[in-house]
Amino acid sequence: MTTTLRPGTALRGLAGDAETTGIFDELSRREVRRAVLTAVAVPGYQVPFGSREMPVARGWGSGGLQVTLALVGPEDRLKVIDQGEDAGVNAANLRRLVCGQAGCDEVTDTREATLVQSRHRIPETPMTEEQVLVLQVPVPEPLRGVVSDMREQRRMHAEADYAKMWVSLYEDIVRNGVVTRSAGYPCLVNGRYVISPTPIPRFDVPKLDHSAHLTLFGAGREKRIYAVPPHTLVEPLTFEDVPFEVEHTPGAACRHCGSAGTYLVEEPTRDGTVHWVCSDTDHCARNRMEEDR
Repeated sequence: MTTTLRPGTALRGLAGDAETTGIFDELSRREVRRAVLTAVAVPGYQVPFGSREMPVARGWGSGGLQVTLALVGPEDRLKVIDQGEDAGVNAANLRRLVCGQAGCDEVTDTREATLVQSRHRIPETPMTEEQVLVLQVPVPEPLRGVVSDMREQRRMHAEADYAKMWVSLYEDIVRNGVVTRSAGYPCLVNGRYVISPTPIPRFDVPKLDHSAHLTLFGAGREKRIYAVPPHTLVEPLTFEDVPFEVEHTPGAACRHCGSAGTYLVEEPTRDGTVHWVCSDTDHCARNRMEEDR
């Protein structure tokens, strides 16, 4: 005797025994996880996926949110930062949304987190092999600034033809004396694919090279996911006679903890003066606690 399954029944069977409630169903989670596995297997390659509509405003990182929701579980400890700050509007709302859906714990200490979702920064505290970093990505295509045709972009990636990218960097040096790109500085991953590590600043690019943790990039609007697996070679594109440099202001130090070796941002005051503070608020707070001891 044969049994005929309705299409809806077959799909529910693929999704699992229990129906998933919330904003991200199990089929969507599985699709994102498959894309993540492909991205890890081919470092730097942009894997297309069926991006879903998320209950967040445009520019709030729907791609990173989908990757996080696909990976996070009740046993995880989630940290969400916005430009290094735990208390930012973007960070607080996304943290509350994800924890409400997954039932996981929320933390602000980088060392305690199992999964870190970030906008614009890689934490100053080195992450371990037991942790995963998810970056929200507005513009995943590094070639967009030099080639507008998507078919030509795909051809260039397939053939590792990045000559126009090198010419663009050379022209920038000729005009300005230095490479002026900060966020989205092009990097060669595992000697094969050039990626745009957007939106992190140039200061954080060296942290990707041979990092102990897995880094995942999710672009919701562009429907792309790519990855830098642990202990992978990541090289910023540079010329031999023009070394790669990170952002640095001579003499600047954090007004709170005194650190001069972290990524600093300007903090204007009422009297018009400008002070420097650490972008990573968790790292800054820990430095102050150690000083107090």
